[in-house]
Amino acid sequence: MPKRILKALVGGLKKPWKPRLSLPSYDEPTPETSRQLSREEEAEMALTRTTFTPGAALLLITLFLLTIASIPLLDTIATLRAGRPLPFTGIFRTLPSWHEVGAARTIHHLWNLLPHAAELKSAETTLERDALVSQWLLPSVQGVLVGRLRAGNEQVYLGRDGWLFYRPDVDSLTAPGFLRPSRLKHRAHAAAVQPDPIRAIVQFRDQLAARGIDLLILPVPTKASLEGENLSANVPRDRPLQNASFDEFKTRLATAGVRVFDPTPLLWQRKLALPGPLYLATDTHWRPETTEFVAAQLAAAVRTGESAAGKGVVTELAPTEVTARGDIARMLKLPSPERAYPPETVTLHPITAGNGLWRPSREADVLLLGDSFANIFSLAALGWGESAGFAEHLSAALGGRPLDCILRNSDGAFATREILANELARGRDRLAGKKLVVWEFAARELAFGDWKLLDLKLGQPSPAHFYTVPPGQTIEVTGTIQSLSTVPRPGTVPYADHIMSMQLTELRPVNPLPSANPDLQAIVYLESMRDNEWTPAARLRVGDRVTLRLRAWSDVAAQREQTNRSEQDDPDLQLEEPVWGELLP
Repeated sequence: MPKRILKALVGGLKKPWKPRLSLPSYDEPTPETSRQLSREEEAEMALTRTTFTPGAALLLITLFLLTIASIPLLDTIATLRAGRPLPFTGIFRTLPSWHEVGAARTIHHLWNLLPHAAELKSAETTLERDALVSQWLLPSVQGVLVGRLRAGNEQVYLGRDGWLFYRPDVDSLTAPGFLRPSRLKHRAHAAAVQPDPIRAIVQFRDQLAARGIDLLILPVPTKASLEGENLSANVPRDRPLQNASFDEFKTRLATAGVRVFDPTPLLWQRKLALPGPLYLATDTHWRPETTEFVAAQLAAAVRTGESAAGKGVVTELAPTEVTARGDIARMLKLPSPERAYPPETVTLHPITAGNGLWRPSREADVLLLGDSFANIFSLAALGWGESAGFAEHLSAALGGRPLDCILRNSDGAFATREILANELARGRDRLAGKKLVVWEFAARELAFGDWKLLDLKLGQPSPAHFYTVPPGQTIEVTGTIQSLSTVPRPGTVPYADHIMSMQLTELRPVNPLPSANPDLQAIVYLESMRDNEWTPAARLRVGDRVTLRLRAWSDVAAQREQTNRSEQDDPDLQLEEPVWGELLP
């Protein structure tokens, strides 16, 4: 070994190595020579600069082939012994039949018969979620990674003293500035999204202003921003953590005349004055007292000039305790999660209106668009109680002023606006009588969200092209699945419940359909995940013939609309009136 290399190695060992959490600044240009290599570049360098003897190369190739073949072989044996259908058979359903191939007259027609990328991705997801071997091995392997190696997984960073952090929350702070032109260009190309939040927010403000409606933006800081000391001892404790573009984001919106209510400075002052956590230790969300504090501060910001007209009577009930497991703890998929990360207990203050629990009102002049930070402590399916969330306490802080709400657990950058746009396109004017729209979203969306530019045009109600069930009625039908929306794998998203969308064709009644609705297709919403477990509906595939009990979506929307939901890829199908379905044997 050359002396200069040996000297460098020995010199490098003089100082003990200490792990550090580095929060780089992306304001200064980084020399090309010091940039981080991608995985593809590292792999290419390893392949081109590594030499093997013939025997070693043959041994490694043999071991590699045995490894990749053993998993599907073991899974096939286990699946057959369990009496379940082989998951890879779903792939063949994406291929055209011999009859379709024989009927093709041109190469273009034959090409169109090949499965689309979305169908192949759906088949791949089915293979992954139905693999029995991975279901057996994953908890044990994850237990070793967490317990022995102190490593998380692709969704979770392990913090200090039992704290857990959602990986996208941390990555959104350490990522390059989300408004840097190079970053916007990269995300638009690599992720095929509209990455610029400024464009989407200003467009939305202009659309609302054309109808005399004000807009208030509420970016909620994520846990890593305000609880960084529980992530690493090396995180600065004199200020909140923010993405490098966050201050520019607020400045540019202020210049454009968009109102922004950023609760971060107020929460930081509260943290210094009242030591104690602002967020749940093993969950992505804030604690109930933090929810109530931000609701009160926001109410003070929007209350000026308001009259008491139209206000209702709301009452805060006696405090109640709720004990639940955090969503990040569930993402770890540990064999005995309660031992490493026990459930947490919080105190809620539920809100009632009149003789019942508080509920949103479509006649209200304030519309709240929100994600899971608004749903937590409000939507019982999240496991942290109900009627004590952000909307309820905002209504109470406004003196009982009713609120209209469109809440969706995920995709705060576009999901609630998309729901609003679809309702307007169907001829339902959800903005009628509104004076103010409050748009709440997690700050991570600024770095990773899809800020779609959407039309808010009011359409004309048209005759239904798809079958709809009259309110208050149920009907049993059979049908063939034409298309399905994607269903997340349990543990990969911070939500325990999910609703999927299905296009059902060849509709046949178990009992005769009402003569006024002769359509033979339907867009059906079904429960696909409950308490972080797939329902039987999640395992359905295109081409399956199913029996369902259908109800009007309006009958269940109050309880189900806030649940995380995936829609059809076809935008025309998204405009059709859905029905709620329950899968029957």
